[in-house]
Amino acid sequence: MEPFTVFTAVVAPLDRKNVDTDAIIPKQFLKSIRRSGFGPNLFDEWRYLDRGEPGQSCAGRPINAEFILNQPRYRGAGILLARDNFGCGSSREHAPWALLDDGFRVVIAPSFADIFFSNCFKNGILPIVLDGGIVDELFAGTVAAEGYKLTVDLEQQRIVTPSGRTIPFTVDDFRRHCLLQGLDDIGLTLEHAAAIADFEARRRQEAPWAFLK
Repeated sequence: MEPFTVFTAVVAPLDRKNVDTDAIIPKQFLKSIRRSGFGPNLFDEWRYLDRGEPGQSCAGRPINAEFILNQPRYRGAGILLARDNFGCGSSREHAPWALLDDGFRVVIAPSFADIFFSNCFKNGILPIVLDGGIVDELFAGTVAAEGYKLTVDLEQQRIVTPSGRTIPFTVDDFRRHCLLQGLDDIGLTLEHAAAIADFEARRRQEAPWAFLK
């Protein structure tokens, strides 16, 4: 997992409440567990005018020009600004996979669904909870100024706006450590590789019968 330290990117405003994981990545794409290749199908039912299928090229599909991510000014955005209860619905890990694969490393909202919130940290995405009034101000700034960018500093736990305003946020110390170091669950386990090897060596001596094939 790529470490997260300081990230600066264009902000895309998704002005909808209760965006569920089936909207983020529709159910037909859950057949794959590759963790990559989902970016073109992020918000598939909103982004395109036809139904997408796994393995289908998105190059020639009809685009919904009114959907926010299809607007030229927001293409290449890396920070998603959202509303309350983002990521609700079923607990599919494909949702953060799709966001990450489409280039989003930060999602800012007043609230998140719990499982989605946890899955973001495990997949290299930083979900930031901010007061609704501050989120309103960020929406206004994003809509008013094309190319509106935020700088997110995880180590200092602050967001810096184009005007230089600093907005603090808080992240659980353990989750912050994991993102800063680029550690997913497997990476955390491998930090104890030496201790695991020592245990297995001792166990092989103490109970050799357990290792017989």
